[in-house]
Amino acid sequence: MQPRRPHIIVDDLRIGWGARVLMEHVSFEVARGSTFAILGGSGSGKSTLLRYLIGLERPMAGRIVVEGVGEPHRHEGMPYFGVLFQSGALFSSMTLAENLALPLAAWTPIRGATARYLCQAKLDLVGLGQFAELLPGEISGGMKKRAGIARALMLEPDLLFFDEPSAGLDPITAADLDQLIVTLSRDLGITVVIVTHELPSIFLVADDCIVLDKASKGIIARGDPRKLREESDIPFVHNFFTRSSPGASATRRE
Repeated sequence: MQPRRPHIIVDDLRIGWGARVLMEHVSFEVARGSTFAILGGSGSGKSTLLRYLIGLERPMAGRIVVEGVGEPHRHEGMPYFGVLFQSGALFSSMTLAENLALPLAAWTPIRGATARYLCQAKLDLVGLGQFAELLPGEISGGMKKRAGIARALMLEPDLLFFDEPSAGLDPITAADLDQLIVTLSRDLGITVVIVTHELPSIFLVADDCIVLDKASKGIIARGDPRKLREESDIPFVHNFFTRSSPGASATRRE
């Protein structure tokens, strides 16, 4: 079986602001069709790294190549990816269908009945077909996240970025959302890059991951999160995946 070619290549990346370096010597690849998790402790730079991958920030050094295209050309033309932000980022005065129509209006000539049909199809895909005419304030938090995913899919991207998709959701709703992410990746072949700290989500959806470390300003572990949980001898990584305190790790090693 042929290995999947990289969808994203990050090579010797250095990021930060002004004289402050947040991360350096960061290199990794994201396989096409995989679900790739960016993990780490608070303040390690997970969401910041995601901003660079999306293209909202420019690196201090190194390169990010997506679909074989690097700086500055990867920012040209219609977006080739979709993004789900933590809050869902829906416009409160617009119905779900109107929110979904925004990418079509911004990047395509599609309008009218065709646009409505496409919006309805995406809402059906995420289980919200009957709620097209409701406002964001009239639906639950989990439904807002699903609507955000539907909007992220409107331009038919093969790459999605998710920032803490399960944040603020109850366990059952979070599990349903995780299953939707798995379905999108498996059935549609979409590459998903996800920032999360929710262990159940990590073990369910992620094929591969990197673990960021604030102190070393870089990656301290890489691989299948289930294998890292069982095999890593790095104390922080073991504690992260097993929810152990540093003291518990020290006791375990004695």
